[in-house]
Amino acid sequence: GVKAVVIRGEGEKAFCAGGDVRAVWEAGREAKAAGSLVPGRPGQLTADFFREEYKLNRQIFRFPKPYIALIDGITMGGGVGLSVHGSHRVAGDRTMIAMPETAIGLFPDVGGGYFLPRLPGKTGLFLALTGERVKAADALALGIATHYVPSERQELILEQLVAADWSEEPRTVADSVLSGLAGTPGEASLMARQGEIDAACGAATLEEILAAMAASGSDFLAERAERLGGFSPTSMKLTLEQLRRGGELDFDACMTMEYRLSQACMAGEDFYEGLRALLVDKDKNPKWSPASLAEVDDAEIEAMFAPLGEHDLGFTD
Repeated sequence: GVKAVVIRGEGEKAFCAGGDVRAVWEAGREAKAAGSLVPGRPGQLTADFFREEYKLNRQIFRFPKPYIALIDGITMGGGVGLSVHGSHRVAGDRTMIAMPETAIGLFPDVGGGYFLPRLPGKTGLFLALTGERVKAADALALGIATHYVPSERQELILEQLVAADWSEEPRTVADSVLSGLAGTPGEASLMARQGEIDAACGAATLEEILAAMAASGSDFLAERAERLGGFSPTSMKLTLEQLRRGGELDFDACMTMEYRLSQACMAGEDFYEGLRALLVDKDKNPKWSPASLAEVDDAEIEAMFAPLGEHDLGFTD
């Protein structure tokens, strides 16, 4: 009897600003201190959190009916995973989307390895590395959002969906309701820079990408390159490899890959240091290990993609 699912945030500030990484941080620190952290082992929050989250992302991706996410507010990290894989993503005037994981010693997960490489040109890689914040116009132009409905009309969405005649094909009905309320979001400022983003982010290595951004002649890219100097070198190199592989994988394979990467990050150091600096001590001065791109061992990045054996993320259907 369900015709469609609508998901929205509570209040006006956010759709979903992400998962409770602080709880994962605390659980991981305790397990590491006790010497009991085993990547992927059930019963540990560091394993169960990501396993359940990724399985939910897959359910959303495979859901056969309209799944309508009203992303009128902050939509970051896990909030992107709750929305971008559904059939309809409705941006509003308060929409602000970002995948900021490289700043905290992680990588753009929740299916980032699948949807980011499929955005126009190199924009997905740019968003993944920099955590750039995207508003409604660019979200729509990039394909992260499917519709733009002004904030003052968003309350009408649920009313009109409830009142709609669902005897027709459900996605057609949902499209009709959303199109009837849609507005024009304005200029897509990030997409206006796609040419310079593609040129810089098309380089072969991360070092070359950063050098190209810094030397591009664009203040916009030069500022982002400087910002990346404070992000986790391991996370940035891991993210580049994740997106390169993800562009060739189907969704299930991407989620399996990302689960392996999540567990490698839980066993590492940068996630704990990144959250310490951002959310715990709030000094915003993380001490990454290793501290520079030159010190990141490519063999260690490759090892993070290794299967987890019996603890791997598996799908039975």
